[in-house]
Amino acid sequence: MRHAMETCEVLIVGGGPAGSSCAWKLRHVGFDVIVMDRAVFPRDKVCAGWITPQVIIDLGIDCDDYRRGRTFQPVTGFRTGLIGGRGEVETVYDRPVSYGIRRCEFDQYLLQRSDARLKLGTQISSIRSDGRRWVINDSVKAAVLVGAGGHFCPVARWLNPTIDRAPLVVAQEAEFRIEPRDAASWTVAPEMPELYFCPDLKGYGWCFRKEQYLNVGFGRLDRRSFPKASGEFVAFLHARRKVPSDASWRWRGHAYLVSARRRVIDAGVMLAGDAAGLAYPQSGEGIRPAIESGLLAASTIVEANGRYTRERIEPYEQQLRKRFGVRSVPRLLSRMMLPGLAATVVPWLLDTPWFVRNLVLDRWFLHAHQPALGLPEAVREVCNVRAR
Repeated sequence: MRHAMETCEVLIVGGGPAGSSCAWKLRHVGFDVIVMDRAVFPRDKVCAGWITPQVIIDLGIDCDDYRRGRTFQPVTGFRTGLIGGRGEVETVYDRPVSYGIRRCEFDQYLLQRSDARLKLGTQISSIRSDGRRWVINDSVKAAVLVGAGGHFCPVARWLNPTIDRAPLVVAQEAEFRIEPRDAASWTVAPEMPELYFCPDLKGYGWCFRKEQYLNVGFGRLDRRSFPKASGEFVAFLHARRKVPSDASWRWRGHAYLVSARRRVIDAGVMLAGDAAGLAYPQSGEGIRPAIESGLLAASTIVEANGRYTRERIEPYEQQLRKRFGVRSVPRLLSRMMLPGLAATVVPWLLDTPWFVRNLVLDRWFLHAHQPALGLPEAVREVCNVRAR
């Protein structure tokens, strides 16, 4: 017995921040949207997990409402240093510059408020076009297909068969609850995440306490040296008493792209977030690029006004380039120095408060120079008309 084919205007593959933000914007103006994900939400997503004030503005999040029953840790400073180094630099701000969240809570919140039809626990088995619409799993037809399922997104792989050749950052993280009786033995301050860089600047590790949870992680561009470098980071944490000597945890690994030399659009199809390789190359942070690309994708779909040709979708690619720049493997300072100078200059720079605050933190990690997204007036007007 054949089941009836479901239809929708937009099918979004991936229920994370990129997909749910895109769905939320489209549903707000009346589009019929289905979000499909192989996971069942809420899902356990390990991530350092912070969002900047610009993200809160972009999504119109009510902070008082969000923090009810969820982790929402204001960040008013950072402690930075070099793995194996002796000194640390404390940078303090006079206001919250970021907020720590847990992805299992944040992603569920965004997905629920998107008001889209959900098909969770659904693996993508086939993607094809019948000439007019996309057909997924021979069960759903859609005029537009948005790939927002992370690095391993099936839509991204369909659009880019050579995706596995792209440069990757490999990372491992752990997040666990701090029992109240043990809280005094954890020296990481909740409002001050700690960042420690590899001497060659090809990776860094972090300790981030989010209320009663601690997230520890390490990421590096060089896969071959990753095991040794991550081991050195853990030993460094124990030696500096950042975590108790008897603390143990289960690492969870993942990978993300730092180069999106790939197709991100075609007629009626778009990639967003990590599926498009939009994580910031200096920090690897992907939540804000995911959310903003999801919103930009939604705006492009609205403005296309039912005509989803490549030409009508092309402005999205141009907006990504303008917003995030040409994506390439980061050429950090060590690559601009003579090999013999790096060992001397890098520790000096990371011990310089002005450099740490203005370049490492404000520009590389917080992107404080970049305002919230905001919709163009033309798109805003189309949204208002459709919403009526």
